[in-house]
Amino acid sequence: MNITICTVGKLKEKYLKQGIDEYLKRLTPYAKVEIIELADEKAPENLSEQDMLIVKDKEGERILAKISDDMHVIALAIEGKMKSSEQLAADLDRLATYGKSKVAFVIGGSLGLSEAVMKRANDTLSFSRMTFPHQLMRLILVEQVYRSFRINRGEPYHK
Repeated sequence: MNITICTVGKLKEKYLKQGIDEYLKRLTPYAKVEIIELADEKAPENLSEQDMLIVKDKEGERILAKISDDMHVIALAIEGKMKSSEQLAADLDRLATYGKSKVAFVIGGSLGLSEAVMKRANDTLSFSRMTFPHQLMRLILVEQVYRSFRINRGEPYHK
């Protein structure tokens, strides 16, 4: 399986990079994983609703430029579907079984994802109704993808 994690913003925190690198290394036997970092739009704290839409749309255009037509797109969004680790594992297994070997997870910037990206998404996923920094979500997502492969192979790790 080919997994692309398309994310807005650069990862600066060394401890998060180390965690992500560890899970990417662990994923090597199961899947090819690529992380695409896209530039985030500079946005002051007090944006109008219209300005927020403009920022999300610009980031959305960058995201959509990296997503091919044959990718199954899963958008991470606070309003997305909440799933257990077992459900995510079953979803990934089902996608692989039915010929969807290219999966893209999309993590938006601090304002979220544009309407165009949400329309392109085949599915949505929420890890919680809480708000997390998108840099931290990258680590959580990579860990859950690793956990999914371990679950699907019946290998120890998941408890």
